[in-house]
Amino acid sequence: MAKTKLIEKIGYGFGDMSSSMFWKIFSYYLPFFYSNIFGLNLVDAGVLVLVTRIWDAVSDPMMGIMADRTNTKWGKYRPYLLWVAPFFSICGILLFTTPDWDYGAKLIWAYITYIMMMTVYTAINVPYGAMLGVMTDDSNEKTVFSSFRMFFAYGGSFISLFLWEPLTDLMGGYDTKGGWFWAMVTISSACFVMFILCFLLTREHLKTVSTVSVGSDFRALLSNNPWWLLMGAALCFNLFNTVRGATVAYFFQDIIGPEVSLAFFGIVFMFYAGLFLGIGEVSNMAGVAITVPVAKMLGKKTTFVIVNALLVLLSVLFFFIPCTPTGFWMMLIAQIIISVLTGIMSPLVWSMYADVSDYAELEFHTASTGLIFSSSSMAQKFGGAIGGAAVLWLLSGFGYITDAEQLKAGAVQPEAAITCLRWLMSFIPAIVALISMCIVWFYPLTTSRIKEIDRALKEIRRTE
Repeated sequence: MAKTKLIEKIGYGFGDMSSSMFWKIFSYYLPFFYSNIFGLNLVDAGVLVLVTRIWDAVSDPMMGIMADRTNTKWGKYRPYLLWVAPFFSICGILLFTTPDWDYGAKLIWAYITYIMMMTVYTAINVPYGAMLGVMTDDSNEKTVFSSFRMFFAYGGSFISLFLWEPLTDLMGGYDTKGGWFWAMVTISSACFVMFILCFLLTREHLKTVSTVSVGSDFRALLSNNPWWLLMGAALCFNLFNTVRGATVAYFFQDIIGPEVSLAFFGIVFMFYAGLFLGIGEVSNMAGVAITVPVAKMLGKKTTFVIVNALLVLLSVLFFFIPCTPTGFWMMLIAQIIISVLTGIMSPLVWSMYADVSDYAELEFHTASTGLIFSSSSMAQKFGGAIGGAAVLWLLSGFGYITDAEQLKAGAVQPEAAITCLRWLMSFIPAIVALISMCIVWFYPLTTSRIKEIDRALKEIRRTE
């Protein structure tokens, strides 16, 4: 088929721009919101994050199966962008609503709103991801689409993270319930518009029909060795990102300080968590921009291995950076390099899932694009669930203090909790990246194998 239009790639990017604005706030700020604003203790907040994210993850295959069997004049997957977008925004607002109830009722409210949000996130994000498999049949073009997707995703993440703390201050204060609520109203409105744009600007060019039973789809998936390996590696990659990201707000609050002044050629600016995370998102965009040439030169599998090896090294080095003005600059440099590398990884993973989908179609004769792409979302959410809960539970286990009254009275964080925070930004992510590298070492879809699959599928589709 002919190459797709630029406007479609831009439109596809708007979809993940919207999703990522929500996802990064959930991953990086929601644990802090629940413990320090909403008022949950760390153990309850950790269980909440784990339970809701696990439900979200296991619901992904159900949504994938449903999307695979949807047929409308707009296609299989694209209609969900239109149908679900309003609920996506409303549930985001409810998630950051803090009712003035007793502790038990608030905990129930937190479970209800979080489960609602994650269910709606699945309902729109799984079909959105699966669209990549039906927008083009060219493997390199899929990488280009993935790169547009992740470039816009990181752009949205940068906007939401960089503006989150200033928005909460503007809307009532970073330490107030109203500030967080109205900031989310603002973000949710923008996300709704972007999903509608994604629907309007994209098209499904390939027609795939699932002719086998749901049971056959699942049996084929469970027999798909490349899927298992890629899902394990992707889960570790998302765990790496979530552990680091969810720790940043605590790291700045208790090690660096909420706001530290830094000078750059005579210009003084504030060094705070949102800036640190926002610079990371811009650097992610730079990584996305070089993914296509790097992957073409090295191959997808080799790129994956090399990037993870570098993430291991840089994460270990982060532990030894001192908390001094010079050290803060070193932290920023490390964050930039790490984020460029993770920026390369993100579109690479989505493109590799598209290759796994093609492999499944050839080997098992099943058009289960939605089911396979839902597994990528499932890996992302399991990584987020485990990472977010682990951060909260580890901090609780090492005596981290969340009680505002104690802190106002002069209480200081235990040395064990401070050390835990430093490990969460360094050694623990390094271990996770090492595991991811080892898993993908056995991934069988090399560049030559992917070319064989592409040729075989084009021949089959030509004769159908």
